[in-house]
Amino acid sequence: MECLNEKNLEKCTCTYEGCPRKGNCCECISYHLKSRQLPGCCFPKDAEATYDRSFGHFARLVNEGKV
Repeated sequence: MECLNEKNLEKCTCTYEGCPRKGNCCECISYHLKSRQLPGCCFPKDAEATYDRSFGHFARLVNEGKV
């Protein structure tokens, strides 16, 4: 499967400037899951900006109805 980096970049919400995985969703998801995290695109904008990508943070947002 070919990665559509250019198309993915149009929708990527990651605010981490130095991220080498921007636009490469397969690598991004794999990287974060290895760290028991979710990628930034799973979070609302304000929550993504905290860089807390943990499962626990995501679960709290779901419980609060923010996701």
